[in-house]
Amino acid sequence: MIEREQISVKAQAFFEDLWKQGDPWEFKTSDFERDKYARQFAILQGRRYARALEIGCGNGCFTRLLAGIADRTVALDISPTAIEQARTAAGGVGAVDFRAANIMDYDPHAESPWDLVVMSETVCYLGWLYSLFDVAWLASELFRGTCAGGRLLMANTCGGVEDYLLRPSIIRTYRDLFLNIGYHIEVEEIFHGTKNGVDIEVLISLFAKAPVKEAPCVAGIA
Repeated sequence: MIEREQISVKAQAFFEDLWKQGDPWEFKTSDFERDKYARQFAILQGRRYARALEIGCGNGCFTRLLAGIADRTVALDISPTAIEQARTAAGGVGAVDFRAANIMDYDPHAESPWDLVVMSETVCYLGWLYSLFDVAWLASELFRGTCAGGRLLMANTCGGVEDYLLRPSIIRTYRDLFLNIGYHIEVEEIFHGTKNGVDIEVLISLFAKAPVKEAPCVAGIA
């Protein structure tokens, strides 16, 4: 428990320092990020979501898109500065509840079931900070908290960037983790783009939780 608390403190300090410097990943200004978000959003469209949970919302660029297709969204980020930026940029658009929170300390069942869970460029950092068991436990808790027929959208850079956290084999291991705990893949594709002169590939996976099957009718039984 003490070790987990120390990791949480380390994680918050790390990301808070980055966000205090402005927009470290250029979410608001990068054409690549805008186009990637547009593709993720297109995959989700055609359906309305009653309750959405976004993990690692940053400054809320994708959250504002979610607000257009979700009746209520809870958006979490470990950095209070990022959350403050997100609240300011949102300007009251949609029913969004921005919260500074570490997903590893958050109980996804407290407000479940979720019709949609979103993790964009987040699981790689969880894997960096926490053990594989901890990430697997989170995946299983999110699965339990997802309603029957609900979805989970995961997007992760997996090529073009020289970063050991983003090696394709590691990113696909996380993807397989969510398959192994019960989700199935509804849609999956590689998004290609260029950011700061670098060609980048992003693995976008839309998982779904199987709907509850109705019991078959048995002749002669009402």
